[in-house]
Order: sequence, then C-alpha cells, then structure tokens
Amino acid sequence: MTQTTLPGPQSPTSAQRPLVAVTGADGFIGSHLTEELVRAGYRVRAMAIYNSQGSYGWLDTVPAETMQHVEVQLGDVRDAGSVRALMRDARTVYHLAALIAIPYSYVAPRSYVETNITGTLNVLEAARDLGTGRVVHTSTSEVYGTARTAPIHESHPLQGQSPYSATKIGADKLAESYHLSFGLPVVTLRPFNTYGPRQSARAVIPTIISQVAAGRREIRLGDLRPTRDFNYVADTARAFRAVGEAGDEVLGRTLNAGSGREITVGDTVKLIGQVMGAQLNVTQEDLRLRPEGSEVMRLLADHTELSRLTGWQPEFTLEEGLKRTAEWFTDPVNLARYRVDQYTV
Repeated sequence: MTQTTLPGPQSPTSAQRPLVAVTGADGFIGSHLTEELVRAGYRVRAMAIYNSQGSYGWLDTVPAETMQHVEVQLGDVRDAGSVRALMRDARTVYHLAALIAIPYSYVAPRSYVETNITGTLNVLEAARDLGTGRVVHTSTSEVYGTARTAPIHESHPLQGQSPYSATKIGADKLAESYHLSFGLPVVTLRPFNTYGPRQSARAVIPTIISQVAAGRREIRLGDLRPTRDFNYVADTARAFRAVGEAGDEVLGRTLNAGSGREITVGDTVKLIGQVMGAQLNVTQEDLRLRPEGSEVMRLLADHTELSRLTGWQPEFTLEEGLKRTAEWFTDPVNLARYRVDQYTV
C-alpha cells in the first residue's frame, strides 16, 4: 500500500519539540491523546487511516494551533511500510489503532485479526528494527471478560468473550512476548470504558446522550444489567502520557486505567437523565444484545499499580464527565455527525 505523508504547518519552535508517533490518531481516544501530547510540548506524527477523501477523522476538528505541531500521515497499520514510515525517528510510539466495535467483530472477525494482531505485529517489528525508545500498547478491559473478582487487578485471568476481545488478548500477548524475547521497551495500558466527546454512538454513553440530544425520551438500548467502570477521555489521555513518560520500571508491565467506580447501564441512563434534565424511559431491543455468553456483566478497575508507578489519578467524576459529554453532543454541529435514528454494528 502506498503511504501518504501530509505535514501540517510547523512553527519554528515545533521542530525543536521531541517527536512521538500515534497510530489511530484520527479516532476517539487517539485524537484526544494527540491534543494532550501537543499541550505537553511534543511534536506528534499522527497516523490516520488512508481514504480517498483525505480526511483526518477527528483530527479535522482539532484546533489549528494544535495541528501546527502535528504531522498527519495517511496509511494503515496493516501495512508494515506505513508503520515504519510513521515511527522513524520517534522516541515513543503510542499504538492505539484498532477495530473496536464489538458487534461488528461478530460479523467480520477476520478483519479484527488483521488490524488488531497484524497491526500490532507491524508496530513491534518496526520498533525493534528502528530502536524506538518506547512502545505504549493499548489493551482493553474487555480482555478480562466478566469479572471473577472485583475490583479487577492486572493478574485477573483473561477471557475472550467476543472476537474483538480475543484479538486484543492476542495483541497483548504479542507485545508481552516482544518484551520478554527481545527486550523491546513495551508498556501496555489497559483502559476501562472510556467515554467523552467524539466517541462512536455504538458505545453506551454516546448512544444515550445522542438520543436525548436529538429530543428522544424513549431510549433504545440493549441489556441494562451489566456494570461498567467509565473513565472520562481526558483522564485516559493523561494515563497514556503518564506511562509514556514514566521510568523504566513500567516496561514489560500491563497497567489498568479506570475510575474505580462501578455503575449499571440502567443507572447510567438515570444519571444521564439527571444531568440533561430529562425524564427517560428505556426500550430494550434484541438487535442491541450481545450473543448469549458474550456479554461482559461486570467491570471495575483496580488502578493501584498505575497510580503507584506514575502518580496518575482520575480527575473527573462521572457526573462531571457526563456533563461535558452532554454539552458537546448537544451542539448541533457535533450532533449532526451522528445518525441517531440508525443502529449500526
């Protein structure tokens, strides 16, 4: 695949900034991480998925003063050449590119293997060849499956309850193997359920908020019983930077990033109703349910190790994060980006 590099305008001070690379920078968390890194004084080489429109995804909405310090490369993590070009001369690579929609993983599991596992292999191989200073690999709380003990420590058993989580387990173990086999400086961050502005409406919080913002009071959802540990996206972005900047004691480690608060989907609906000043009812739809045995019923993070090794702590309460998310979605320009009336896997 031919990779395309499209540099943004650079101020004289931009070239003096240390260079880091981000895969998946056009996505939800990746775009927020890019902003966080620029604020912290880095120059970012950002990969956005190649497309004929030249879209940078969510990076198109990032302020111009931030993008002065961002060089966007259109490419694909499945292509080793794209990845190598992205990572050349970068001191740290933050690997966030992945297919993440759980429902679509039931439909197209092979594409998840190719992106999530092969893409990770390409990052690890490039880092090994280029001598990259650190790889920050992205995991997910979904790899734990339904919690057997809570809060969930990093030593909790892994269980692939969806093709998506199975590919992430494979990618996590591949990253671990490159550290143990080749001494590659890898650290894995395992975020729990991140939410906030720019998130896909496939996720439960934007599903609810976007429907309310569109004027609905009868909210269509799947199972209301599962519990989740929701972490506001700004806190997740800070967690990525924390492990990227921490001392070598984090290398070879997997570290949870979560709020440490557990709430059911049903109670999340009630809380969003309070935040948005709306009385909400719920209609459960079968097409939004996971297959039997695939639903993860309980997630609650133990982030003790991340805090101990980096000093990171979540700063946003769920109520504060929901308020900020609701404010973003109720902006007509932002809401217009979502097909509220259409459920897409």
